[in-house]
Amino acid sequence: QLYREARECLTLLSQRLGSQKFFFGDSPASLDALVFSRLAPLLKAKLPNGKLQQHLKSLQNLCNYCTSILSLYFPWDGGESHLLPHPVGLGEAEEDPHKRRKQLLSVLVGLVAMLGYAFLSGIVSIQRGSMGPAGRQPVALEEEEEEE
Repeated sequence: QLYREARECLTLLSQRLGSQKFFFGDSPASLDALVFSRLAPLLKAKLPNGKLQQHLKSLQNLCNYCTSILSLYFPWDGGESHLLPHPVGLGEAEEDPHKRRKQLLSVLVGLVAMLGYAFLSGIVSIQRGSMGPAGRQPVALEEEEEEE
């Protein structure tokens, strides 16, 4: 039922767009942004089940609509994906030789950010106390004083 309703929605959008460049004439409106944001991924992504994608591709005016917006607002992409094909036979290490370093750096940056937040928000604070003999801090007697 969900696919049937989605197909019906795509068909209605196609009928509403007709031969116009945008839904409300020659200039885009917020509806165009909303519709494009839903149609472009559906049109361009590789999906495990392509029934809805095939229906969209059969609606030529919606395909032209997406391609037009892609080339108009994303000219570096030109409406087509310029992804390089994945090389066959490369292992994970050959694919990105610095993957481990990047992962470690990401973890360290995250840790520094969390510690910085903890210090700046006052969750954690460092208090300097006087040092006792042999370089040790004196033990606080707060618990004993409370008992008295």
